[in-house]
Amino acid sequence: MNRSERLRCWLREAIAYEPADLALFETALTHRSADGPNNERLEFLGDAVLGMITAQYLFERFTDADEGALSRLRARVVNGESLAQLAAGLELGELLSLGQGELKTGGYRRESILADALEALCGALYLDAGLAAARVAVLRLLAPALDSLTLPAELKDPKTRLQELLQARGLPLPRYSVDSVAGELHAQVFRVTCEVDPMAVRATAAGSSRRRAEQAAAACILEQLQGEP
Repeated sequence: MNRSERLRCWLREAIAYEPADLALFETALTHRSADGPNNERLEFLGDAVLGMITAQYLFERFTDADEGALSRLRARVVNGESLAQLAAGLELGELLSLGQGELKTGGYRRESILADALEALCGALYLDAGLAAARVAVLRLLAPALDSLTLPAELKDPKTRLQELLQARGLPLPRYSVDSVAGELHAQVFRVTCEVDPMAVRATAAGSSRRRAEQAAAACILEQLQGEP
């Protein structure tokens, strides 16, 4: 079985994908050290495709996570080490086309080469089938990393952390009330009070939206409760 046939079989078995233009995928798995077209341009495109698909997945899965938490979660998936581990687990290195120098030094196992090849593969998927089909295939590629992904407590927003803290103590959920809304429509300031009735704890905070004000008030309550002896 030649390389093209092995690559087609790999795409079918690894991500249940049937390529329309196999040459795209051959290029995606060709390192610059080899002769002919290489994967550097596809790597550039695939980096953007991979980042966007991962961002959408995280946005839909972790509905309570704020922007900072989502960014940190994405960084845990879309980084050189993680991508290289995924590529190695999929035995992608066996399909790489490398120059003699890289072959002699074990380039098919090198993290940077494996990660770049996986990104280039995502670029090829996008060009070959469009965004919708690429999303399905890319999520299959990322499944090992995404399935084990959890939202650590330090990445959760203040409202979620406060709710979990109160539930752990057997207490009812906090109450949020809007005290006032001031300013022009495009620059409103919301003042919100958060109260934990059984503990007689309350805090008021302001924000450019009701949600942000609630988060700020919840953060104040957390500071009070976590500072208790």
